[in-house]
Amino acid sequence: MNKKELVDALAVKSDSSGVAADRTVNALVEIISDTLKKGDSLTVPRFGTFKVRERAARTGRNPKMGEELKIAASKVAAFKPGGAMKTAVNRGEK
Repeated sequence: MNKKELVDALAVKSDSSGVAADRTVNALVEIISDTLKKGDSLTVPRFGTFKVRERAARTGRNPKMGEELKIAASKVAAFKPGGAMKTAVNRGEK
């Protein structure tokens, strides 16, 4: 599913216009991004938790040449699904 499909599905489920659904999706993405930028996590019960994880610096390999290279430490956004989401995915529920 891409963003347009998400917006269309949200408009149908919430009985709202496509424009309103698009604003809602954009606002949600912005809220999640702003929360993670501050280093905080965002938990939606039964759905899951968005948080920032730290990746340590490490040594990797260039697959073409085989030479070693240093990969800098970084922060990455992560999502951990909640119990209800795990159950729905494993049972194929919608």
